[in-house]
Amino acid sequence: MNLHTLRWCTLIKLVALVISLVSISWAGSNERVLYSFTGGADGGDPATPLTRDNQGNLYGTTVLGGAFNCGTVFELTPTGQGQWQESVLHSFNCFDEGKYPYGGVTLDAQGNLYGTTGSGGQGFCDGDGCGVVFELSQSGGPWTDTVLYSFQDSPDGWGAGVAPVFDRAGNLYGTTPDGGANGEGTIYELSQTNGQWTERVIYNFIGEDDGAIGGLGGLLVDGFGNLYGVTEIDGTNGAGTVFKMTPGPGGTWNFTALYEFQGQPDAGSPYGGLIADAHGILYGTTYYGGANGAGSVYKVGPGPTFGPWRDAVLYSFQGGTDGGMPLSTLVFDAAGNLYGTTSAGGDPECGCGVAFRLTPNDRGGWDESVLHTFGSSGDATYPTYGLTPDGAGNYLGTGVLGGSANMGAVYELTPLTVARR
Repeated sequence: MNLHTLRWCTLIKLVALVISLVSISWAGSNERVLYSFTGGADGGDPATPLTRDNQGNLYGTTVLGGAFNCGTVFELTPTGQGQWQESVLHSFNCFDEGKYPYGGVTLDAQGNLYGTTGSGGQGFCDGDGCGVVFELSQSGGPWTDTVLYSFQDSPDGWGAGVAPVFDRAGNLYGTTPDGGANGEGTIYELSQTNGQWTERVIYNFIGEDDGAIGGLGGLLVDGFGNLYGVTEIDGTNGAGTVFKMTPGPGGTWNFTALYEFQGQPDAGSPYGGLIADAHGILYGTTYYGGANGAGSVYKVGPGPTFGPWRDAVLYSFQGGTDGGMPLSTLVFDAAGNLYGTTSAGGDPECGCGVAFRLTPNDRGGWDESVLHTFGSSGDATYPTYGLTPDGAGNYLGTGVLGGSANMGAVYELTPLTVARR
């Protein structure tokens, strides 16, 4: 296992809505495991967010397991009466197809899946391949894997462990945490002409005020084609940045560091991706920083009269039963509450993480509620990549460990609806 893979593994191992006449509450018994990975042919270590299609099927990646023990792309299909069937759509061969697929997959309108691997491929990085961007497609038969691009380290980057995202024109965008012209990571674009994909680097991180090392969450694309993302480190204060990429004439791009984190008591080290509200304010989590140094939930937006961007820490984790060190990308519900997971904290003996909700209060702040504490026998643990709503009020996620074989699990959180008195 190369140094880049060790970096990812170290990171991996290391949320009251009132509606009309009902209230939705949560309790410790509201979570159930939908599937436990064995680490064998079905995969293991699901370091992945879940992607849900219109039929309710779930897709993700496992870092390990599969036919060659180099990871899989999997599907979970509901079979009725609360049961789910797991299918391996593809097992990576460890070589030209890539290996160790972190960060899940992106689904296009035709049902094709796109993702990346941290290693493997045709490049050569630190004694291994530099990773690939892949597509899985199906035309009435078995799923077919196509390598769209194999990274080469310099000048294009390596070690991509995040699924790419589409713009409206069908181009794919993503980040690499390593390599590039300055060895600090890249932002790349893949575009398609007559069925052929071409890769180009649209930004090389310098590792100074711009930051370095793209986060675990994918890029955010707005309606104008701008890209937003975070860097884990560097910036003026060494605690990471929020950045924006703006498309210009002739295929050019302009990079802007919107905010540079200051670290404790400000937020610091943003690993999770960004989401935006209706006003264009960005929200995310940081692994460190906050008032207690155990991570935070933050928002960033422009100051008065479109002045310099500023941040506000919405919640500082204490690292105890409330959770700590979040790596997740957040999600909103219809009432404006925020949901996410932490990679640590929760149960004092396990420290296996929690699922949480942040609710705006009438004092202008936010209140945190722990929806579930992970780590009981057979439960998922270390829920790194956050939650995916199912459209019916439930939330789905993965734990990179736990489950019946301690090789990771897919779980569901369900609110308990109680009539108000």
